[in-house]
Amino acid sequence: MPQLPAPDYPADVRARLEADAREIIARYPDSRSALLPLLHLVQSEEGYVTRTGVRFCAELLDLTTAEVTAVSTFYSMYRRVPSGDYQVGVCTNTLCAVMGGDAIFDELKQHLGVGNSETTEDGKVTLEHIECNAACDFAPVVMVNWEFFDNQTPESAKRLVDDLRAGRPVEPTRGAPLCTYKATARMLAGFPDERPGAVGASGGAGPASLIGLRLAKGESPMPRVVSPRGEAPHDAPPQAGSEHLSSHDAPQETSASDPDHPAGPAAEEGE
Repeated sequence: MPQLPAPDYPADVRARLEADAREIIARYPDSRSALLPLLHLVQSEEGYVTRTGVRFCAELLDLTTAEVTAVSTFYSMYRRVPSGDYQVGVCTNTLCAVMGGDAIFDELKQHLGVGNSETTEDGKVTLEHIECNAACDFAPVVMVNWEFFDNQTPESAKRLVDDLRAGRPVEPTRGAPLCTYKATARMLAGFPDERPGAVGASGGAGPASLIGLRLAKGESPMPRVVSPRGEAPHDAPPQAGSEHLSSHDAPQETSASDPDHPAGPAAEEGE
């Protein structure tokens, strides 16, 4: 059975999107280079890339719908089915997983009654496991519409999704204020972030990630060993720049670094 043609946007929506699309296309020497931001633009309208959105992009860029569909289905940041106002992504890559990411993801699936890439009945939350967010020093990490929620536990993650569904204020650990997925998609299309407090907000690396840079500059901070969560920390004497977030960064006394305990050459097998 042949597929019916994709419907068009209502006239007012079409006019608004087309004006935005023309602004995006003008940034590129070749119009087809604007396809990725245009897909974010149509995603900002309905929360996912619809057949109408695919047709719109194809018409504006003089492409076939097959060409647009090939791109929109290749990249994971484009949704192909309706999704929630808040994309809750739990990192399950190696470090986050061993620090509790797998447990968080399993608890949220049960708590929300959804599976991976599924949305709650109220349309508020889409849950998914995601790849590394380059925030290993804050593991385990949960992302909501690409904003960081660091050092999570199953309990804190459940409170987070409950607050999102109830409409209660939620503040990321760092970075810009939280907004809806559609608003995020519009910013990814290349339009200004107009949220109060967003200008100058940083979601950059933490001290544990920056220790290598400090050492390269010749700085020698005293180690601060962080105990497992729930225990009191035990610190070395305070020194400027010593705020480690990971015990992995603390210098270890080994035969190579401790002159009082030298190690001889490794013995050959059979000696």
